[in-house]
This record gives sequence, C-alpha cells and structure tokens, in this order.
Amino acid sequence: MKDLLIFDMDGVLVEVSESYRESVVQCVLHFTGQRVSRDRIQEYKNQGGWNNDWDLSQKIASDLGVDVPHDVIVTTFNEFFFGTDGGANGNGLILREQWFPQPGLIERLGRRYQLGIFTGRLQYEADISLRRFAPSLVFDPMICADHVTQPKPSPQGLQTIATRLPGRRIVYVGDTVDDARSAAGAGVPFIGIAAAGDSRRDELMALFTAANAMAIIENINEIESAL
Repeated sequence: MKDLLIFDMDGVLVEVSESYRESVVQCVLHFTGQRVSRDRIQEYKNQGGWNNDWDLSQKIASDLGVDVPHDVIVTTFNEFFFGTDGGANGNGLILREQWFPQPGLIERLGRRYQLGIFTGRLQYEADISLRRFAPSLVFDPMICADHVTQPKPSPQGLQTIATRLPGRRIVYVGDTVDDARSAAGAGVPFIGIAAAGDSRRDELMALFTAANAMAIIENINEIESAL
C-alpha cells in the first residue's frame, strides 16, 4: 500500500504568475485605477487567509478605497482569467500558465507514491489545466475548493483524504503559508516550495519553518531529494 503524496496546484504543479496573479493585478486595476505590485500580492499571501484570489482582489481593492460587491469581483476576475468569451477562443490569462514538473518526474513519483491533489481551485478550473498539461496523469484523490466547506488554511481537505484512505502516510506539497498551516492542522508532513525569484522568499521560508516544514525547496523538480 503506497504512501500518499498530495500536491497543491498553483505555484507547485502549475506556474500561475501570469494567470491567477496577473488576474488579481488586472482586476484591482479595473476597479481602482491602481496597479498593485506582485510583491504586494505576495505580502498579502504571506499574511495567510488569502488563498482565494477573488477574496484577495476584493480585499486589495477595498484597502485602496474601492468597495466592490463579491459577485462583481468574481465576474470581472473570471473575464480576465478565462477570457471574455469564457475561453472559447483562447483569450484568457489561463493560457499563460506553464507546467512546472520536468518530463518523467511525476511518472517516477507515481511509482513510489499514490499521487493526489488538494487545491484551492474549483474542480472545473483544475480540470482545464490538467487536461492541457497532464492528460495522461492520474491524481486520485483530488480535493478542490468545491469539495470542502472550510478552505485553506483549514485542514479539512487533508483530513478528508486521510478519512478516505485510512492508515496511509501523507505528505503535502504547497507554496503558501496557508498550505503549511493546513498541513500542520491535519498533522501531515509538509514540503514547502519557495521560488528563488520570490521577492519575499526569506519571509516565506521563515513561515514554513515556523509551521514545521520537513523540507523547503525552490521548485517541484527538487522534490525527490527532499523525500
């Protein structure tokens, strides 16, 4: 019976600086006329509690003096992320995403572990990128935002996985303090990813250390040594 290796998606399996992060920038700019920096977005992320980019966009706009109803934020954000035509003609920022794992990495890991995903994405958002980048790979279990009632940093998603597959050792891989705190709350070993180019990398590494991360790496392609 294999141990479980569970991945977050954004910043772990998928490079999202030009998709989700840029959608935050564009959404805030749309409502406030002010361009928020990537460093400022990371500052919010490092505070914890801002795993949901709709909520984060609304919060930043509010902090800049513009209050926007949540449903309006969601609609506008999604127009930037998926495109104004819902992605039918490929004009959304989601198409800027890239797949982080080098060829063969996930397949090698799959020989040693049962691979799963616990992400703050909704299921349909996760499916779009997985169909694009990894159509032949199997991630099971897959827990998305619409499968839990309490989002990260709640441990509910990891607890759900542990309940479904009792007796398995679980390792969770994530790139935010909310990921680390979710793992800690579930009593699950955590591997943190702190990208070399992150302007707040030292701060993030300290947060991972405080959450008792078993290892901190620069990207998913270093995970084999960490395991």
